[in-house]
Amino acid sequence: MRCADGFVVGFQHRRDAERFLCDLKDRLADLSLEPHPDRTRLIEFGRFAAANRRARGERRPETFGFLGFTHYCRTTRKGRFGLGRKPIGKRVNRTLKRIRAELRRRMHHNVYEVARWLGRVVGGWLRYCAVPTSFRSLHRFVFRLKRLWLRALRQRSQKDRFTWNKVGMLAAAFWPPLRILHPWPNTGFAVKTQGRSRMV
Repeated sequence: MRCADGFVVGFQHRRDAERFLCDLKDRLADLSLEPHPDRTRLIEFGRFAAANRRARGERRPETFGFLGFTHYCRTTRKGRFGLGRKPIGKRVNRTLKRIRAELRRRMHHNVYEVARWLGRVVGGWLRYCAVPTSFRSLHRFVFRLKRLWLRALRQRSQKDRFTWNKVGMLAAAFWPPLRILHPWPNTGFAVKTQGRSRMV
């Protein structure tokens, strides 16, 4: 295989990042590999990025995509820097497009069976994407999913009178509730040990 997994490396000083990138290209060249030209870049990110860019008259800090999430600089309620994560927009649109095609195929299936199936879809999406700071994106995803389902139901016949409230009732009955399922990133590093063992 002539490809490798992606990774993100953080540096305090830009010169260190530039030196690392140069060394990385040389090392990959020894293996007949090269960094992806569109996905390899240096960006200003972190606690001081917004203030530094604002002082230079530039826009807000850049974002980057990694492991299906868009990572961005945000400000906490206490005014401090915080890492924000939300599902990548293109991936959301791609997922909803596949669901729309499947809803069209299941258009005349039993409504309750479709509601259970969509509940499993939402549950799988939450198990991966329900990270802190992503609640708005999750809420928007579920809203768009309800709208797609209502449109598919109304296309069953010209006399169909399925309402938005009925979709909401079915979603409340068969879909998992919207909530954050994953801890904050720093929680994963709070490892407890017993004696000399690394196991919890």
